[in-house]
Amino acid sequence: MWVQDHFKPRPNDIFLASFLKSGTTWLKALIFATVNRTCYGFADHPLLTMGPHYCFPFLDAHLQEKDRSHFDLDRFPSPRLLSMHIPYILLPNSTTDHQSCRFVYIYRDPKDVLVSKWLFLNKLRPKDLPPISIEEAFELFCQRIRLCGPHGPIGLARVLHTASTAIT
Repeated sequence: MWVQDHFKPRPNDIFLASFLKSGTTWLKALIFATVNRTCYGFADHPLLTMGPHYCFPFLDAHLQEKDRSHFDLDRFPSPRLLSMHIPYILLPNSTTDHQSCRFVYIYRDPKDVLVSKWLFLNKLRPKDLPPISIEEAFELFCQRIRLCGPHGPIGLARVLHTASTAIT
């Protein structure tokens, strides 16, 4: 994987980790504004023209790009602000072993994530398709959690417990 082989963390990188539809965009804007509070005036603040996803890009979006030339991580000033939906356990050792990298994790109640995602997907659906029922959304949500990993600390605790008992 590209990130395992090539990504080089800087000592002051800040990572925002979240599950989809957990408030990532909102928290990106808050962190960017806080970290850069003395760099910009109200009239020329980047969040007014570019939005949080440009100022605080997704690392996992970069991982999926075949042509990474337009997304040069080295061009971002320090501290680099990078967000991800990648589970912490899948991050490269170069990132997690770097003691000065900071991680911010946002957690939202899974029921709220489900409802938010359901409303969001129904807004985006083509009008010629029927809306997704909440029951169907629930089933898809549960399958996605199984595919992507646990949602939140309780799920993570179960995975760690299962892994530790499998080893002994």
